[in-house]
Amino acid sequence: MKKILLIGWKDLILAFRDRAALLLMLATPFLLTLGLGFVTGHFSGSSGGIESIPVILVNQDGGQLGNALVDVFRSSDLAQLVAPTVVADPASARQQVDADKAAAAVIIPSGFTASIIPAAGAAAPGPAVQIELYTNPASPTSAGVIKTIVERFLGRVEVGRVAGQVAVTQMLQTQRIRPQDAMQMGAQIGAQQAASNRTLSAITVATSENGGGGIPFDPLAYMAPGMAMMFLMFTAALSGRSLLVERSQGTLPRLLVSPVTSAQVLAGKTTGAYLTGVAQMLILIAASTLLFGLRWGDWLGVLVLVLAAVVAATGWGMIITALARTPGQVMSVGSAITLLFGILGGTFINMDAMPAWFRVATKITPNAWGLDGFTTLALGGRLADVVVPVAALIVMGLVLFAAALVILNRKGIAQP
Repeated sequence: MKKILLIGWKDLILAFRDRAALLLMLATPFLLTLGLGFVTGHFSGSSGGIESIPVILVNQDGGQLGNALVDVFRSSDLAQLVAPTVVADPASARQQVDADKAAAAVIIPSGFTASIIPAAGAAAPGPAVQIELYTNPASPTSAGVIKTIVERFLGRVEVGRVAGQVAVTQMLQTQRIRPQDAMQMGAQIGAQQAASNRTLSAITVATSENGGGGIPFDPLAYMAPGMAMMFLMFTAALSGRSLLVERSQGTLPRLLVSPVTSAQVLAGKTTGAYLTGVAQMLILIAASTLLFGLRWGDWLGVLVLVLAAVVAATGWGMIITALARTPGQVMSVGSAITLLFGILGGTFINMDAMPAWFRVATKITPNAWGLDGFTTLALGGRLADVVVPVAALIVMGLVLFAAALVILNRKGIAQP
């Protein structure tokens, strides 16, 4: 074990003595995060994020549920998040969105309430109608927030509808109401649910700790981990490349003829890559906390997530090294995969605007799991809330490392 740690420590020292490596590992992600801080308004006292989102509401329904949705957007809970404007003409609402004056238009069609709650004297709800959400492609994040509010509201309406059906069915089975009164009772339950939807917010924009206040989300808390995860992949590829560099320069054969086994050499090189990645992540986190005042969340959760993320990144670095033939191939392939993972993992694009299958495909990247965990912690989550990302990252890294070990042994790279 001591020999493995010595080899790993040696690689760590060499990495931090390399000016080019330091530029890639620390300076570049730090400067990009600094630039993002100015872009998001982090240093100007503005959140620069999702607040006062202009949204146009068209309520052609006029019923209980239509009015309830309008009241949700006008509620005090969302006062700092959205700036709703009510208009009567759907065409005018769409024009304002097209003119980039609003992030989205929510058009509630006539008959929306009647399609869920039977009108007085009606034997059944009316024909199904759909709420139209007309979004601005230039504001995908803000439009995504509006979509979430509407979906949460509709989800609660659906829950209330099903609950009403179950309640009426149970009352009929226990003969507490007559069959001819079932529709009237269902309408009353629906009306009560509509009133509940009007008074309760459909979305929570801040989380709370026990005995504490709200924890606002800083957009930089999403961008900084994205940059850190992307450049962690660069570091993992660079560290794995050192195995091929030492073999081509003749230092690896000299190491192998010393009293160490090939397994110890591979374990030591992997340990060096892992320690380098951990050091890089912790330095970036500490720097962003001290200089930017960035809140990463629960420190125990952050530390465990960092350790797990580096396991996955190191696994990818080792598998790239195992499949490559030359150090140059490691860097070219590693750079391409790093940029691809940055895109798939959400560093450059908004995942909420992508189709469901695409969001599932991103789970092959450590970036997606890492960003998921860091965002959860920044929103007030604890270690228990990031168990799934941590487990996924560790399993990913171990599987990749095992595959890399098999390939390296077959190619005889770690043989004298």
